[in-house]
Amino acid sequence: MKFKIDKFVLSIILVVLLAYIFPQLGSTSSSIPLDSIASLGVSLIFFFYGLKLSPEKIKSGLKNWKLHLLVQVCTFLIFPVIILCFYPLIHSEYDKNIWLAFLFLASLPSTVSSSVVMVSIAKGNIPAAIFNASISGLIGIIVTPLWLGLFLNTTTNSYNLGDIYTKLIIEVVVPVILGLFLHRFWGNLAQKHNNYLTLFDKSIILLIIYKSFAHSFEENVFSEIDAFAIMTIAIAVTVLFYLVYFLTGFISNKLGFSAEDKITAQFCGTKKSLVHGTVFAKILFPNPSVMGIVLLPIMLFHALQIFIISFIATHAANRKEENPIYLNLK
Repeated sequence: MKFKIDKFVLSIILVVLLAYIFPQLGSTSSSIPLDSIASLGVSLIFFFYGLKLSPEKIKSGLKNWKLHLLVQVCTFLIFPVIILCFYPLIHSEYDKNIWLAFLFLASLPSTVSSSVVMVSIAKGNIPAAIFNASISGLIGIIVTPLWLGLFLNTTTNSYNLGDIYTKLIIEVVVPVILGLFLHRFWGNLAQKHNNYLTLFDKSIILLIIYKSFAHSFEENVFSEIDAFAIMTIAIAVTVLFYLVYFLTGFISNKLGFSAEDKITAQFCGTKKSLVHGTVFAKILFPNPSVMGIVLLPIMLFHALQIFIISFIATHAANRKEENPIYLNLK
């Protein structure tokens, strides 16, 4: 079975290397207004996100409520609760920062494009995948800051939930609503040029990652993180993924889901959006020097979820071809 290395993952690695070698372009003294460019880019990302959302499809997707509820509970409750179990193990400022990075990862919404693509490959419930991946991003605008606020507002004086939501409303909510309003006029055009819009999204994400890591390298934030620590974080995100994946499958079986719905629940309920992660980190963590640590688990998780779900999706598709009644079994 052959797998192609995801180009976006390679791009992330390259951007982090560039930030390490040439941090000056992303520093506070840089003449290039990367903060302004990133803020404008974030608003455009969510404008296009709203433009591609179909209100009719969202309404029709509400019927399969058990599946939708399971996906959202896994995304916004089970993930964070697992991370909360490790809160008593925090003994230093370094431990707290790493733990907060994992809590941030756990509270993020599901990713849209890869979830739908992988569900499609595995012959799952595609309409339900589209609905859940889309609605997850909207729920995350409210829920993700709430989870972080439970801990950041007691440890960080600069964290103000009111200010956070004001920034989210201006940079995220308003563009999404505007995009939804204009969907009937430009929605088809956005779908037609979806590849270009995806390229734009990834470019802005890479810009934010570069700036975040440039600040972190400039402030020597990674002085305590060595190769062993990175390997430990990678193992931790792997365990987290599989724990939620098998738990989602177990609950799906108990609820009597069809194979198609189970695939959708496991694929959508275990994904985390790097797009929302970079955007939310920019707003939730005003200190740019710590964003490198904050984004490290989500970047590793992003690469991991693409690899594992690609393997599982391809395997499920092959079983479907070999045994046509496979997807009708529970």
